[in-house]
Amino acid sequence: MRTRRQSFSVDEVDQLVISQVDNDAAWEDPVKVTRQRSTSLSLPAVLASRAAFFARLHHEESLENWIKRIVAERLDIEEAAFAGCKRELVAKK
Repeated sequence: MRTRRQSFSVDEVDQLVISQVDNDAAWEDPVKVTRQRSTSLSLPAVLASRAAFFARLHHEESLENWIKRIVAERLDIEEAAFAGCKRELVAKK
């Protein structure tokens, strides 16, 4: 049987943390987080200039942000199509 966790407001969390700041037993060991290496892609000049045009047309802050948004949108479409095909295959069995 699962127990439901109590939800705290931001102020309650702040108060709890402040009250335990000097209590070493209340804290876990530090967690080390490493940043993922970024990936570089090279685009042909023609493709990059076309992308830059549409980034400006859509008033995007930068070409990189526009490309990230477009790739994310396309991945959502592809994943939905893949899931649909998978459902059809399972339904046919």
